[in-house]
Amino acid sequence: MPKKLKQLFISFVIMSFTFVGFTQSVHAAMIGTEQAVAATAAQQNRERLAAALERPDVTAQLEKMGVDKNEAQARVAAMSDAEVAAMAGRVDSLPAGGDVLGAIVFVFVLLLVTDILGLTKVYPFTRSVR
Repeated sequence: MPKKLKQLFISFVIMSFTFVGFTQSVHAAMIGTEQAVAATAAQQNRERLAAALERPDVTAQLEKMGVDKNEAQARVAAMSDAEVAAMAGRVDSLPAGGDVLGAIVFVFVLLLVTDILGLTKVYPFTRSVR
């Protein structure tokens, strides 16, 4: 074996052994019951809000305020789990078949605040900071 090839091979082996220690390891762990229940509850809350946005009276009120139904659904999908839980709790506290105006105003204000902060572009009359 020529000397150059032997030195190249030895250098490669030394570098291989050196960088083996830098590899990242992956650890698998079991999730707790609380985490599984929280994930299920968050998904149920999102589905409940999506169903509320599908109602014709809510859709009509949102369109009356100038909010597109698809944009509102996209905002609900982008909300954090805590925001979805708060909003779902608010929708659940409304009387059945009663006044939905409170929930609609809440959605309107939430979209307005996110629009003012520059996170969305729902309303043309707001100017974002960005």
